[in-house]
Amino acid sequence: MPSNQYYATTSLVIGYALCSSLLAVINKFAIWKFDYPGLLTALQYFTSVVGVWVLGKLGFLHHDAFNLETAKKFLPAAFVFYLAIFTNTNLLRHANVDTFIVFRSLTPLLVAIADTLFRKQPWPSKLTFVSLVIILLGAVGYVSTDQGFNLTAYSWAIAYLVTITTEMVYIKHMVTNLGLNTWGFVLYNNLISLILAPFFWIITGEYADVFQNISSSGGHLFEPVAFFAVSLSCVFGLLISFFGFATRKAVSATAFTVTGVVNKFLTVAINVLIWDKHSSSIGLFCLILTLVGGILYQQSVTVLNASNKEEQARKDDEEEEAPLVKPVEQKNGDDGKADEEKGVSV
Repeated sequence: MPSNQYYATTSLVIGYALCSSLLAVINKFAIWKFDYPGLLTALQYFTSVVGVWVLGKLGFLHHDAFNLETAKKFLPAAFVFYLAIFTNTNLLRHANVDTFIVFRSLTPLLVAIADTLFRKQPWPSKLTFVSLVIILLGAVGYVSTDQGFNLTAYSWAIAYLVTITTEMVYIKHMVTNLGLNTWGFVLYNNLISLILAPFFWIITGEYADVFQNISSSGGHLFEPVAFFAVSLSCVFGLLISFFGFATRKAVSATAFTVTGVVNKFLTVAINVLIWDKHSSSIGLFCLILTLVGGILYQQSVTVLNASNKEEQARKDDEEEEAPLVKPVEQKNGDDGKADEEKGVSV
């Protein structure tokens, strides 16, 4: 690899690692200082839409043009995406970052079950099954030792788990069929979610809290610290899209997965170091156990995919080497005549 390409790739990986590991902590900080999850996510969507549009106009990226017909087809995907982000933000509002990571790590377990039941995929391999059991044990251990357990937080956690699993199993398949490029996906996702946001403000009654706060504070919605936290959250939301897509293209799938796993450990370390909004020692141990299960799961999936590719390559080679018509053995009598008239295509 040329030195310039090496430094460029390294910069992308470092940028992605920093954004990914810090984003959950920054979002927790933002929702702590700005207690309006619906408005916070809307501001994040707005920043991403404007960022993609401006960068597209400047020629730094290319995105699909927005049209109404594609938007109608994309609406279910954007709706589930909005629910996933909305439940994610409310989970961080009521629980610590560790709880979010534990429930996020549970998604492979539900995805494996859903793939088998609804998409008729084969049951997981032994290594995959063991890794999923480790994830489950770590999650159960974390929940049972969580001193900050409350019903509201775990209700949002379950809602987040359901929506993010739905997105992984069904929505990604549907969106792929639309033929959007990566930045087109970001544009449609965030723009439609931004349009949906006011409906959720009305349903949840958050709009009333916002207007009441503006009235009581003399027209000021943001305190300086809250403004900084929200701005940081919006910027990092756009940066994670850029570095995530760019890094995925620059490195192998395995390297990208390993980076993602390391990012989770960095998130835990940063969360423990900067404040006291984290789990007990036993809870952190269970969290680490869940992450180890996630590593084993990724390893099992990588090995399985590699073996499938090797098997497919072997079959392709055999088909290329095999003759188009099998030679026919000369036999006596009627059987021999019948065989001479046949050629079995492979």
